[in-house]
Amino acid sequence: MISERFVIIAGAALAGFLMLCLLSVLPVHAQSTQTTSGPVPSFEVATVKPNRSGDQRLLIEMPLGRFITTGTTTKFLIAYAYKVKAFQVSGGPSWTDSERYDIDAKVPDSVAERAFKVPFDQTKQQYLLMVQALLVDRFKLKVSYQTKELPVLALVVAKSGPKVREAKPGDAYPSGIKDSDGRAIGRTWRMARGQLIAQGISMESLGGVLSQYLGRTVLNQTGLKGDYDFTLQWTPDYRESEMLKGSEDARPETDNAPLPDSTGPSIFTAIQEQLGLKFESQKAPVQVLVIDHVERPSEN
Repeated sequence: MISERFVIIAGAALAGFLMLCLLSVLPVHAQSTQTTSGPVPSFEVATVKPNRSGDQRLLIEMPLGRFITTGTTTKFLIAYAYKVKAFQVSGGPSWTDSERYDIDAKVPDSVAERAFKVPFDQTKQQYLLMVQALLVDRFKLKVSYQTKELPVLALVVAKSGPKVREAKPGDAYPSGIKDSDGRAIGRTWRMARGQLIAQGISMESLGGVLSQYLGRTVLNQTGLKGDYDFTLQWTPDYRESEMLKGSEDARPETDNAPLPDSTGPSIFTAIQEQLGLKFESQKAPVQVLVIDHVERPSEN
């Protein structure tokens, strides 16, 4: 079965903190959706309903023949559909980042049947185009792209040299991350509070993970070309995400008092001490997706 599952948990004390569990691993890159010739695919039918449960968990599932979301914000869904990071979505009213929706959509049979014959990346691309069409139809979404010179973080090798272990080809990871059937998975990563476990991921993918967590583009400038295994542990600080929100006018908070349990290293210190890497502040052109128009969807 073709499926992809993202689980994101955010509490009031952990604004901006993300937990992503990937059962189907794809590269993490900020990029725009490719243009396609011919008619844009769309769901056969879709229900969109406000989620007023108060549950802060967010779920996106892609079982064969369906696209399901629970508790997704409009801004997050836009970022997902257009394959950009959440901090690269600019503009839009405040409700796009606070009001949550549940969506249950049926995929055309032709797309579902083709999923068995083509790589998953191609199937996912069809799903994303259908989510875009849903946003246009039900949310009256209009977007445009801009390129802005924004602060970024360059990930480089520290003077001590890299401390990550290159992944072994064919490693079954018997004690590593497992899927829902209990089988160990290679080429994947798992992020929890203050911990990132990686199995066979590239530095490009690490940059994507860190971009999502820190809310700022992270460029891989390590020169490391392989896939690597490592565990990164740090003391999470909610200010890490708030300080590095991805807008061009973001400013550090003035309250620098440490959290009561801030006894371990920050993520910046942990990356240098545990991985032999470090961040350098730079500015670079960053593509931003601008919400030109959006409306609340009508209830089914």
